[in-house]
Amino acid sequence: MKKILYIDCFSGISGDMMVGALLDLGLDFNFLKEELKKIEIEGYEVGLKKVKKSGISASKFEVKITKGQPHRNYSDIRSLINNSTINTKAKQTALSIFEIIAAAESRVHQIGMDNVHFHEIGAVDSIMDIAGTAIGMAELEIEEVYSANIPLGSGFVQTMHGKLPVPAPATMEIIKGIPVYTGNFDFEVTTPTGAAIVKSLVNEFGRIPLMKIKGIGFGSGTIKIEGTPNLLRLIVGELLESDYIEADNQFFGGFEFENDDLVLLSANIDDISPEITGYIIEKLFEEKVPDAWTEPIFMKKNRQALKINVLCHPNEVKKILDILFRESSTLGIRSQIIKRYSLKREIKTVNLPYGEVKIKIGFHNGKASTFSPEYESCKCLAKKTGKPIKEVYRDAACFFSIR
Repeated sequence: MKKILYIDCFSGISGDMMVGALLDLGLDFNFLKEELKKIEIEGYEVGLKKVKKSGISASKFEVKITKGQPHRNYSDIRSLINNSTINTKAKQTALSIFEIIAAAESRVHQIGMDNVHFHEIGAVDSIMDIAGTAIGMAELEIEEVYSANIPLGSGFVQTMHGKLPVPAPATMEIIKGIPVYTGNFDFEVTTPTGAAIVKSLVNEFGRIPLMKIKGIGFGSGTIKIEGTPNLLRLIVGELLESDYIEADNQFFGGFEFENDDLVLLSANIDDISPEITGYIIEKLFEEKVPDAWTEPIFMKKNRQALKINVLCHPNEVKKILDILFRESSTLGIRSQIIKRYSLKREIKTVNLPYGEVKIKIGFHNGKASTFSPEYESCKCLAKKTGKPIKEVYRDAACFFSIR
């Protein structure tokens, strides 16, 4: 089973909260200290203490500066990480997180990435928090990361550049493409470092996936939040997707089927001609969507209309939305997650006396249980031979059933 981590960031996320939660999960603090020493930085100490927030025990990770630090830019930090002897996987994760921050700061301040500064004390904090997170993730052997949607907070935050709105401009750059919300906070709850950790690590956002929980860790923040514990909760366990499919197989009587999540997009349209709708469906199939179709419907005031429906994979949603909004007259598109169960299938070529045709075969309990000649293949053979397409269909079906 796959070992996964779920980030439950109900009161935001920062670098020190992430390291604290990993330590609370079981990451050995002495091991972490020794690993961090492999990065050639002097003049700091790391500490760990237990705290309680709203009665919940949590780990607080702290970095204390013991002597002055030089100004460090992204190029300097990249060299420190590259020249260290920390675990290769941890090194790659740390570099990825720093690159995300540097790219965001570069866009905000319109300077080259290598010249982005991690200011004074904050440079050491950032390095320890990010490297500590990377080391912890590698040591705990996390394979995939899931996360709740990210709360940002509101108000203003004091920075090296003065007072800035929350989320800070760099944080806003980092969270592009991530599901976020303000939350009931009037201050910053997700820092640029926290946002970059999420951006780099998380595979999927949303609710806790089907999993067997093995451990829970709490990392403490510094700010006191009225009514909400300032904690980050990490949940580690095993993903149960395969078990879920096996359970469904038993429920459905032992069918052999594949399982995937699709998105159903639909739009009601009453002001374009059927020819245009047909063109849109053709465009959708050119994008290799699993399915697309229309339904006759009646709208308000008994107006006759068509509903365009498209099944697509989650990573195709933006592309399909672009087609629907560009090609149709709709002002809005509905979306819902659909779980699809389908028989395992193969495409085989059947050699008829007058040519080849492809047939799609569905398997149930290891045996071919259903088959269907492929339309495009039958059409090509019909055109080539001059035979009616219905005869090609019939011959292909009969030939396969005889076999």
